[in-house]
Amino acid sequence: MFEREQQAAETRIRAYLAGEGLPDLDGIQWNPIPFNGEWGISTSFFQLAAQEARQTPDLSGKRTPVPQRAQEIAEGAAKTLTALPGFGRIEAIRGYLNLYFSPLVYAHQVISTVLEGGSSYGCGASKHQRVMVEYSQPNTHKAFHVGHLRNMILGSAICNILECAGYEVIRSTYPGDIGLHVIKWLWNYMNFHAGETPPPDDITRWMGDLYAEADRRLSQNPDLESEVRNLFARWDRRDPEVVELWVKSRQWSLDGFEQMYRQLGVRFDRVYFESEVEDHGKTLVDDLIGRGIAVDERPEGPVIVRLDDLLGLEKEKYRVLVVLRSDGTSLYATKDLYLAILKNQDYALDRSIYVIDVRQAFYMQQIFKTLEIMGYPWAKDCYHLAYEIVNLPGNVVISSRDGTVVLLEDLIREATRRAMQIVEEKNPELTNAQKEEVSHAVALGALRYTMLARDNTKTVTFDWESALDFNGQAAPYVQYAHVRACSILRRLEAEGEQLELSENLSPEGFSLHPTEIQLVDLISRLPGEIQRAAAEFKPLHLTNLAYELARAFTDFYNACPVLKAEPEVRTFRTRLVAATRYALANSLKVLGIHAPEYM
Repeated sequence: MFEREQQAAETRIRAYLAGEGLPDLDGIQWNPIPFNGEWGISTSFFQLAAQEARQTPDLSGKRTPVPQRAQEIAEGAAKTLTALPGFGRIEAIRGYLNLYFSPLVYAHQVISTVLEGGSSYGCGASKHQRVMVEYSQPNTHKAFHVGHLRNMILGSAICNILECAGYEVIRSTYPGDIGLHVIKWLWNYMNFHAGETPPPDDITRWMGDLYAEADRRLSQNPDLESEVRNLFARWDRRDPEVVELWVKSRQWSLDGFEQMYRQLGVRFDRVYFESEVEDHGKTLVDDLIGRGIAVDERPEGPVIVRLDDLLGLEKEKYRVLVVLRSDGTSLYATKDLYLAILKNQDYALDRSIYVIDVRQAFYMQQIFKTLEIMGYPWAKDCYHLAYEIVNLPGNVVISSRDGTVVLLEDLIREATRRAMQIVEEKNPELTNAQKEEVSHAVALGALRYTMLARDNTKTVTFDWESALDFNGQAAPYVQYAHVRACSILRRLEAEGEQLELSENLSPEGFSLHPTEIQLVDLISRLPGEIQRAAAEFKPLHLTNLAYELARAFTDFYNACPVLKAEPEVRTFRTRLVAATRYALANSLKVLGIHAPEYM
């Protein structure tokens, strides 16, 4: 953002060093000075002083100590930088040269950068790296419940953040579309619901109800288990009638999932099914046996990979991974090993991210280590993004079959209902359509922010009061700050105010208010925080920044008039409000939260 100013400073510094006969620097390394009411950059001359000492013989035996010499060089360089455009203060302290930007120049540079970038401000250049993020692994033929929520929200936010940071992102999901739970559902449908179809607007609830009903019937009459086993055998033989019903009912589930995904703003580029990889996984196990990686203990035992033995570890670390049951049926590992290979065959990935709950941490280590033993160099680029569960206090249990499971659609409906009440209280003048739009944005924003504002590996405890707080660290507070910014800009537009993308005001024009300085600083941090969140896979950094931005804008809003300010100040503040609007909207966007223009 300040390359021109840095280059001008470097040119003068190099000229000074050459004039003093000092060694040339390979490159001047600038570091930001921690913000404390003003912005600056700093460089050190310790390395240069040490290099000079090594190259110059000490004939007198009174060589100046390196720290003292570094300070002398810093003081000399500082004298050559007087009246340097863009900088308000320059100092040499303990071998460091500190350059502080003129606050107004810095603020103008930041604001111009934001306004020119617009909705893409904060995003980085392409890194030319392809990353796959696998998230949302629901079982078909079951209901979508709150347990799926954090996975979906975290996974989609990570995808948004990585894309904004400059990665090419492949969004994938891995539904469990085979197994005993599917057979139970098919058995119940064929015997008690043949010919029925799910209600178009409530598919997942209907699918879940039939599964729960199957469980209930089988627990009440264990003799019926033989019928389920017979149906499983027909499935193994790929009986056309069973396969046809499976295909049709699986699609019902997928249609229901899509309804949920659409509401939550979740999308995928590739869907991998368990049924797609199961047979290939069994073939892979045969190959592992043939290569001596896996040990076949059937029929008495399963097929296993003795990881510690293969790695020559004396202490137990990775233990034993079971890759096939004794009866030859598959396990998660059977399918997950082949799935990892298939992903890399399909997309030649630079990184593969698995969003899976923390309870699977050891299992994922075993999978990645097995892939490494198999000779896949990309195994080291597989990463388990672990997350903890969501706790729902008693007052949040909305409705379910037995009072212990909260369906996701129920949570969304309740969040929307509560948001609607707040919107109607705050702005009854909105049309019904506007109220619905805003309440939906507030409701989903509240759910998303709550899941993302906590460290991934910390348990989230959800409660309505905190999630829908317009005055605390919650999405509605940030959204409302965005609404305020939009409102100011609408009023200015109504008065004929034209927003200039680039504005060159005199640095001596006026002094910035402390709230303006704080706001500009937070706006300038967005690109760096996006890169940080992408590197650490932590949306938490952006929820924190969004909140701090909203709080700083509220302080500015209360302290600094815009409409009634003097013309030059009014122009600056108008542009600052516009930059804030973009920074708030963009920080929310990468979190998957909509920034409404009114509420």
